[in-house]
Amino acid sequence: MAQSSPTKTESTTAPVQRVASTTPARLADETSQGKTSIASSVVQKIAGIAAREISGVHAMGGGVSRAFGALRERIPGGGTSVSTGVAVEVGEKQAAIDLDIVVEYGASIVDLARAVRRNVITAVERMTGLEVIEVNISVNDIHLPDTNGDDDSSAGDSGKSRVE
Repeated sequence: MAQSSPTKTESTTAPVQRVASTTPARLADETSQGKTSIASSVVQKIAGIAAREISGVHAMGGGVSRAFGALRERIPGGGTSVSTGVAVEVGEKQAAIDLDIVVEYGASIVDLARAVRRNVITAVERMTGLEVIEVNISVNDIHLPDTNGDDDSSAGDSGKSRVE
């Protein structure tokens, strides 16, 4: 019996060391060389860029944030914000991400959400070492193709009413 206990301890110690060497170091680990912390705005930007990389995502954010984004783009030097439509909670070891997206008409929303979720989790975990515990996706709108070529005009307001 005394021999079986140390054997079990030794067998569990070896895999733990192997797993620790293959996984990235977590941010809460303080080494003798210092501690790394990542701002929530960095995680927001990574998640926003990763979500936009997926084909079928037209825009990010709700109606109000997209309106402000459109105004910001018209101001010289204003540029676009990659964190629009992204909210994050970042702890020492974990992150939770909320995304508001606008989907292109014709895209499978379920498949698109899976692809966005997978891409965001992969990018954030790879770049930060944080464990992403959840990615909540809210589809706020669907972008309809516009025949006039205006990208952000409301398709429902242009044209004649179908009902008299």
